[in-house]
Amino acid sequence: MRLDKFLCECTGMNRKDAKSEIKNNHVLVNGVCITDSGYTILPNQDSVSCNGKELQYREFIFYVLNKPAGYVCSENESEGKTVISLLPAEYQKRLNPVGRLDKETTGLLIFTNDGNTSHRLLSPKNHVDKTYLVTCEKAVTDDDIKRLESGVSLGDDEFSLPAAVEKTDKSNRILMTIHEGRFHQVKRMMQATCNKVTGLKRISFGSLSLDDLALKEGEGRTLSDEEVNRYFKSS
Repeated sequence: MRLDKFLCECTGMNRKDAKSEIKNNHVLVNGVCITDSGYTILPNQDSVSCNGKELQYREFIFYVLNKPAGYVCSENESEGKTVISLLPAEYQKRLNPVGRLDKETTGLLIFTNDGNTSHRLLSPKNHVDKTYLVTCEKAVTDDDIKRLESGVSLGDDEFSLPAAVEKTDKSNRILMTIHEGRFHQVKRMMQATCNKVTGLKRISFGSLSLDDLALKEGEGRTLSDEEVNRYFKSS
């Protein structure tokens, strides 16, 4: 890998700034100052530091965020504040969200640059569960739950697959588990029961849950290789 590309991926700086750091004698490779931006390194073997800080390279990154309300899962800032802005600088150009949450939906959001794993987690045929805490305008009845667990019409000749539904301590709040990701799906499912969603929070994705992460709203962190293997490689 080119040295300037390595710096960009490890720090989030742009290519121009990376070249400047190298040219100005700020970068060491295996303890030797390198001033050639095109110098080739082995990312997982060579030791690289910039301004005295050792840089660590990982080919695939998984970052988890407890998404707050008011942020869109888009890179287009004209749509509002983006979830990308909540990531560390070095990840903002490398990672993409695995699926999307609506602007006012909160909870677990995963980012990665591992396209194969992202696709596998999102594919309905793989039946990767996603659980939401759903707050509704009206009480959710036993008949409503039976309908949701059987599959309901989403309009335009679309039907949801059966969901798993659990009651909570409040009559207007349920836990709903689905393994699809259709547009506004949970809201459309509740609408089919003549109810309206007033609050929506994703609390788990596959075997990974917010309880495991203990993240406050707006907080995030990188997952270790062991966590990635535990939560995603077997999902």
